[in-house]
Amino acid sequence: MSPRKSTRKTQAEAPAEQLAPAAPAPLFTAAIDVRWRDLDAFNHVNNSNYLTYLEEARLQWLSHVPGPWFDDHAMPVMAAVQLNYRRPIEWPAQLRVELFCERLGTSSMTIVHRILDAADHERLYADGHVVMVWMDPASGKPVPLPDAIRAAAA
Repeated sequence: MSPRKSTRKTQAEAPAEQLAPAAPAPLFTAAIDVRWRDLDAFNHVNNSNYLTYLEEARLQWLSHVPGPWFDDHAMPVMAAVQLNYRRPIEWPAQLRVELFCERLGTSSMTIVHRILDAADHERLYADGHVVMVWMDPASGKPVPLPDAIRAAAA
């Protein structure tokens, strides 16, 4: 009797590339081009620029929200960020940043994000989430989410 050869891949044999897991329809998708100035000494996008790409995607989404999402008494601030770097982004690259609403609270929302290659949506560069809180800038206290945000995220 000959021993059976296992067809399971060990962790060492598994592909090193990260693939994007299946996700529900995004709240918003932003197209972002990587700029030459985004590169660091290792010739890939500096880690701090990933946050800039996410900020740009959130601002693009907010600019498409119908109705007022901020005023003199309610403005969004980022309260927390979690970012998993899955692979380096090299230049030139075009990115697809997907935003998903994970949770709506009284004064905050959690936005899940994924940074993908625009041409290959299975190529995942980063994922994670941010918590945005709407606050009164004068008092520094949280205020209820604007109706426009609730409607846009529903």
